[in-house]
Amino acid sequence: MGIFSRLSDIINSNLNAMCDSAEDPEKMIRLIIQEMEDTLVEVRSASAKILADKKTQERKLRTLQGQAITWEEKAKLALSKDREDLARAALNEKRRVEADADSLGGELALADEHIQQLHDEVGQLQAKLDDAKAKRKAILMRADSVTQRRRTQQQIHRTHLDEAFDRFERFERRVDGLEGELDAMSLGRGKPSLADEIDALAEDDMLNEELEVLKQSMAVSRQGEEVAKDA
Repeated sequence: MGIFSRLSDIINSNLNAMCDSAEDPEKMIRLIIQEMEDTLVEVRSASAKILADKKTQERKLRTLQGQAITWEEKAKLALSKDREDLARAALNEKRRVEADADSLGGELALADEHIQQLHDEVGQLQAKLDDAKAKRKAILMRADSVTQRRRTQQQIHRTHLDEAFDRFERFERRVDGLEGELDAMSLGRGKPSLADEIDALAEDDMLNEELEVLKQSMAVSRQGEEVAKDA
């Protein structure tokens, strides 16, 4: 894992925690810069250790290369003394030392690649750190502007809601008033007025007269029917 991916995980974790706890932007930026600075110190320390290990391995490699030369010289000496058996043994030792040297050379090549990668990443991280420090003030101003706009927008929404609630309450009061007027109009209707009572008496007299006329008409009709039967 590269230092940028690891640093990104650390920063994102802290950002999420700060967002959950509603931390202020200044603290957020300060923490990000601190994380970048701490990572730079850590990576530079690791680079220093790798460089020190590399120097130790280079010394060991030079020692192995020297041993290989020495075993070759011993093999030559043994051959010059007609001791082929010793020359063969010396060459075997030379091959063993050369194999160790080749393995160590591969490790040194990987170390060089790692050091170059760290060098590049440190350079990029330092540039980003310098950029973050340079833009810190501008970012804080932008964050403050966004916060103020958000508060203003929320206040506008709150005002609109309050106005809507006020309109609804006024409408309710208006309906209550209309209902009150209807109730007031119905008051007293259960008991008729004096004029209504007198008019009712007059209507009753008219009904009585019509009833008497009807009774007389029916009586005349019955008398006529009885006379017709007697005849």
